[in-house]
Amino acid sequence: MTYCVAIRVGEGLVMLSDTRTNAGIDSISKFKKMFVWDVPGERSLCMMTAGNLSITQSVMTLLQERIDDDTFTGETILTAANLYRCAEVIASTMTEVMNRYSLGISNAGESAASSIILSGQTKGDSPRLFMIYSAGNFIEATDDTTFFQIGGFKYGKPILDRVISTETTLEDAKTAAFLSMDSTLRSNLSVGMPLDLCVLEADTLSFSEFRRIEAEDQNFHALSEAWSNAIRDAFVSMREMPK
Repeated sequence: MTYCVAIRVGEGLVMLSDTRTNAGIDSISKFKKMFVWDVPGERSLCMMTAGNLSITQSVMTLLQERIDDDTFTGETILTAANLYRCAEVIASTMTEVMNRYSLGISNAGESAASSIILSGQTKGDSPRLFMIYSAGNFIEATDDTTFFQIGGFKYGKPILDRVISTETTLEDAKTAAFLSMDSTLRSNLSVGMPLDLCVLEADTLSFSEFRRIEAEDQNFHALSEAWSNAIRDAFVSMREMPK
């Protein structure tokens, strides 16, 4: 299991992912779920993955190999005209990998289901956010649906539903992403530290933040503790409400 969240607001994009992968109670590992391509002034792309690890790793490897291959004549995520075309390239690669491996995985009794969140901005376009599915289809975030989640997301959704809109500031979106992750970490043992954070301010075409947050990070612990205290205080205040 994993948890990844991406938020699109008027000021830009916030992406946050955990790094835990488990294939049973005694098989827990740490794998990166966030991948970035940053060409300052031209494009900034961030992808986060969930689902069958072998499928998503193969997709990421193929995408990078085709970028690095000078003889490859097809379209890559670094040559695609805009983020929509990038989503199509990724979706096509997902379909290619699924066609190659999904039957064998299913015959072994495992699920090949996978998903990818693509976010970023290309020159001349606005920041955009896409959800790409195993079948190769995808959807784009709108002003009505301003965030996407993949993995074990149910515990982290309520805070986002209550506070996120297109008018939310980038800093508040970052705080909401952290609190969403904190709620998930507390309630889902298959999601775990460290975390990867990526922030893109609109029209800068370069990531303002791309960093790892380790388990001992004091700022994250302070935010988590403050949020717990705030919830307890709010609960206590409910005693005075008519019932």
